[in-house]
Amino acid sequence: MAEVTIVGAGVVGLSCAVRLLEAGHDVRVYGRELPPHVTSAVAAAVWYPYLAEPRDRVTGWSAAALTEFTRLAGSGADGVAMTPGTEIFREPVDEPWWTSAVPEVRRVDEPRPGYAEGWSFVSPVIEMPVYLPWLLGRVRELGGTVEQRDVRSLTEFGGTVVNAPGLGARELVGDAAMEPVRGQVVYLEQVGLDRWWIDDSAIELGVTTYVVPRSRDIVVGGTEDHGAEDLAVDPATADAILERARALVPELAGARVLGHNVGLRPARPTVRLEREGDVIHCYGHGGAGVTLSWGCADEVAALV
Repeated sequence: MAEVTIVGAGVVGLSCAVRLLEAGHDVRVYGRELPPHVTSAVAAAVWYPYLAEPRDRVTGWSAAALTEFTRLAGSGADGVAMTPGTEIFREPVDEPWWTSAVPEVRRVDEPRPGYAEGWSFVSPVIEMPVYLPWLLGRVRELGGTVEQRDVRSLTEFGGTVVNAPGLGARELVGDAAMEPVRGQVVYLEQVGLDRWWIDDSAIELGVTTYVVPRSRDIVVGGTEDHGAEDLAVDPATADAILERARALVPELAGARVLGHNVGLRPARPTVRLEREGDVIHCYGHGGAGVTLSWGCADEVAALV
């Protein structure tokens, strides 16, 4: 079995570590930050292949991850819950391209006032503040090591290296195709909501609206600010997010605001997953890191 170093301790890096450990490899993970202080922790993390290409590979990775999250939910893994929801549209649309990855999708007429149709299915919602510690614990339980370390070069390591640093790939391997896509969210108190909603009607304007219930709170968002790197919470943006979310889901009208957060999605024209000598690159997952995590981890393990 191989000695493998993974650079990046977000959801992708840790998922790769689990798969490689299960295959019997000796695995060390190094991250500039460790959970919960990683970009993955900000994600609303409903399974949905968002801001990731190419579609053919993304569909396969997404389907594999959906299967694994469904299994994890059934086995009682921390922070994973199968949750019904609907993506809605103001105008009729063709069946979304990603539906082939989902076992059952149902078209819904007029799912909300002002919306023409929607597509409903049961999706895993992954509560990242709960799931990431579970995933980290799984790596250690399998015998892997996880250490905080600012890696400056992949040549620091011998053997096989999995390069999964998210946005850090810009500097680490000089990938100028990487782009931060700023996302801001608001956390509301849980008021009994038990299904998620996504409205991408204004996505071309950099605005997406989603409402994702979790056990302890409800995540509402969001923004899609390409090239923006400011991690400060913008109050006006937060107000706009709340207004859109409450218009979409009126049940949120009285929900208290619990907090705010901002993250930078590691976007790229296409996900980079390939072997280059002793390095396996696995980054550029955009807004779909959680959604693609186990599918990409399976492919990484096959490349070692």
